[in-house]
Amino acid sequence: MSASPASHAAARDSAIRPYDYLDIDHALSDEERAIRDTVRAFVRDKVLPYVGDWFEEARIPRELARELGKLGVLGMHLEGYGCAGTSATAYGLACLELEAGDSGVRSLVSVQGSLAMYAIHRWGSEEQKQEWLPRMAAGEAIGCFGLTEPDAGSDPGSMRTYAKRDGSDWILRGAKMWITNGSIADIAVVWARTDEGVRGFIVPAGTPGFTAPEIKKKLSLRASVTSELLLDDVRLPESAMLPGATSLRGPLSCLNEARYGIVWGAIGAARACFEAALDYSRERVAFGKPIAGFQIQQQKLAMMALEVNRATLLALHLGRMKDEGRIRPEHVSMGKLGNVNAALEVARTARQILGANGISLEYPVIRHMNNLESVVTYEGTADVHALVVGGAVTGIQAFR
Repeated sequence: MSASPASHAAARDSAIRPYDYLDIDHALSDEERAIRDTVRAFVRDKVLPYVGDWFEEARIPRELARELGKLGVLGMHLEGYGCAGTSATAYGLACLELEAGDSGVRSLVSVQGSLAMYAIHRWGSEEQKQEWLPRMAAGEAIGCFGLTEPDAGSDPGSMRTYAKRDGSDWILRGAKMWITNGSIADIAVVWARTDEGVRGFIVPAGTPGFTAPEIKKKLSLRASVTSELLLDDVRLPESAMLPGATSLRGPLSCLNEARYGIVWGAIGAARACFEAALDYSRERVAFGKPIAGFQIQQQKLAMMALEVNRATLLALHLGRMKDEGRIRPEHVSMGKLGNVNAALEVARTARQILGANGISLEYPVIRHMNNLESVVTYEGTADVHALVVGGAVTGIQAFR
C-alpha cells in the first residue's frame, strides 16, 4: 500500500533541519518567534556586514545604541517608562540573536538594560526612573554599571570604593575596572561601601572628579567599549543615591539579570560558529570530496549540533521558569556555567574545521571564540558558578 500525499507532506515537515535539529522553534509562541525574527533581521542588516571591521578596529559605533533603542531591545523586559515589558523568554531570544552577531553588541544591550536600567528600575526613586529610563530605553542615554574593582572581581563584598556623607551630599572615592560602555556612558551606576551598607549611586558623566579612561589592547570583546571608572572625591547630591538598595543584594540582583541574558547569548555565538563550520565543511573539498563527508569532521559537527541544541533547551527551560517566577540565582549559575563552556567548545571545534580560514575575520569563528574567553569570565567566572552549583547540590558553601 502506498503512502498518502498527506503522509508524504508530514514526512517532509518532520525532516531534520540541521540548524534546528530538535525543532525547538515549535516550542516558541508566535510572539516569541516574531521578536526573534525581528532581532535576527536587525543583526543581519545592521551588524553582520560591519562587525568584522568593528572588531579589527576595536570600536563600536555609539549611534548603534539609538538603533537598538528603535528596535525596542533596551530594557525590553522591564515594565513602563518606555520599556516594552516583554517576557523573560522573549528577552532571552533577543540576546541569542544579538550575540549571534557579536558578544559586544549583546553586552551593550545587557549592560544597558539588565544592569544600569534594571538597577534604577528596581532600586531607584520615581524621580530617577522618570529622568533616566525613557531616555535609556530609546538609546538616547547610555549607562554603565560600576561594581567590579581591580582587586575585587569575584568577591564584590571586598570592594574598596567608599562613599561618605558630607552634609546633605555624598563623596565617593575609589576605582572600578572592566566596565562595559564606561567611556561612552552618560551615567554610571556605581556601587560603594558606606556606613549604612552597600549603596548605589547615579553618577552623570562630566561630574567633577569622575573619569572613565578606555582600556586598550584587548584581544577579546573588541567591538565593545571597556573602561576603568575613577572616582576622585566625587560629590553627589542625596538625590543621586538609589534609595531601595542597602546591601550587596542590590548589585547582585542586577548581576543575576545580566547572567540570565548570557545564558541565551552564548548560544548565539555557538550557533554562528556551528553554522559557519557546517557551511564551510560542505563547500571545502579535500581528497576529492567535501570535508563534511569525512567521519572525523562529522563527529565534530554532530557534537556541535548536540551542544547548541542542548544549550538552547536549557535556556528555554530557564526562561519559562523565570516567566513563572520560579527561577533562583543557582539555576541561572548552572545555565551560565553550562552554556558558556559549551559555546567555547563549539567555537574551538569550529575553528579547527575551518583550518587556516578559522583565524580570518572573513569568517565569524575566531571573533566569537575570542569574545567567549571574556564571556566565560564576566558576570561571574566559570569557577565561581561551579561553586554556586556545588553549594546548592551539597548544602555546603565553599565561599564561607
